[in-house]
Amino acid sequence: MRHASRSTLLAAGLVVALGAGPLAAPAFAVPASAAPAPVAGRAASAGLDADALRAALAGLPDADATAALVRVGGSDGGWRGSAGVHDLASGRAADPDAVFRAGSTTKVVTTATVLRLAAEGRGDLDTPVQHYLPGLLTPAFKPVSVRQLLNHTSGIQAGDGWGDDFQDQYAHRFDTLTPAQVVASAVAKGPEFDPGDRQDYLNINYTVLGMLIEKVTGDSYAEEATRLVLRPAGMHRTYFPGTDPCIHGPHNHGYQKVTRADGTVEFVDVTEWNQADRWAAGDMISTTADLERLVTALFRGRIVPEPQLREMFTVPKVKEGEASYAAGLQRFVYEGRVYWVKSGARYGYSTAIAATRDLSRTLVYSVNSTDAKGEETNPVAQRIVLAALKQP
Repeated sequence: MRHASRSTLLAAGLVVALGAGPLAAPAFAVPASAAPAPVAGRAASAGLDADALRAALAGLPDADATAALVRVGGSDGGWRGSAGVHDLASGRAADPDAVFRAGSTTKVVTTATVLRLAAEGRGDLDTPVQHYLPGLLTPAFKPVSVRQLLNHTSGIQAGDGWGDDFQDQYAHRFDTLTPAQVVASAVAKGPEFDPGDRQDYLNINYTVLGMLIEKVTGDSYAEEATRLVLRPAGMHRTYFPGTDPCIHGPHNHGYQKVTRADGTVEFVDVTEWNQADRWAAGDMISTTADLERLVTALFRGRIVPEPQLREMFTVPKVKEGEASYAAGLQRFVYEGRVYWVKSGARYGYSTAIAATRDLSRTLVYSVNSTDAKGEETNPVAQRIVLAALKQP
């Protein structure tokens, strides 16, 4: 199972979204108590289109999402909005300050942790991971540098999960698949390509980085990421759940749309799920406010000092194909502006952060997508992006 490719909503799907118009949502049969709720939003400054942002969230819940939380910020101005429901059964309005599964935006925190350790002289980006974790990779692997793990040019293949479809994974949602097991299954496959030859975005790189952090520091990944990144950034409601399947604190439920054998559709509650196998690659629980604090603190150099911070804005040159990922972030250009983005997707939850390097425009959203791991861009997320990055 490839642990990552569908978690790049903003990284890959966003580029498609920026070139297309909004999609119409299909009809959505929900209990009367969960009828579409009004959008709660706060005024934007002249640099943002508040009407477009409100329209992007209108009509939730629908077949594509049950709730959405949005924060747009930066020197262009700010806007906050929420729509949808806390859960389908009660139909209560979505909590605008809810915590949620942040998926692969975890990688931004992992990147910052590694770079902080490098800045403190407790690791070197050019040193092979084999030096820090002897015996982890077999002799079939050429030296893989820490930098190549950060920018997905390592050549390590994806680790195995519980299966390739929702039903298989849902059946194991309370079981624990350890990071060590995931890495062992990846290593057993041998290298996909020589380090540096090309770029392949995979969770496995960040699972290994989590192991490296623990080996170098002697503490757990969660402890070090909290000490070096979460606390300095002021992310007081963000945490790493480990093997706990529950989301602690006020949260909106997540659902997966499933088509039954008879062709009818049901929405399965997927809020509770053991995310241990995602670990340093994607198990973080956060809020839109905390993720906004993260990107702001990072881009202002408050978490990672120069020159290490430049790694997050440096796309590597590869021998084959093209690269777009730097360390923890992906670069893309829209309407002449360069944005650095990261998305994440766990069943029931799609999340993304985006910002210009000068923080003139930032975007954080959490969409309770009913097909968060699907191949297509979520229409609600697409509308949010188009409205949020619209130029005056």
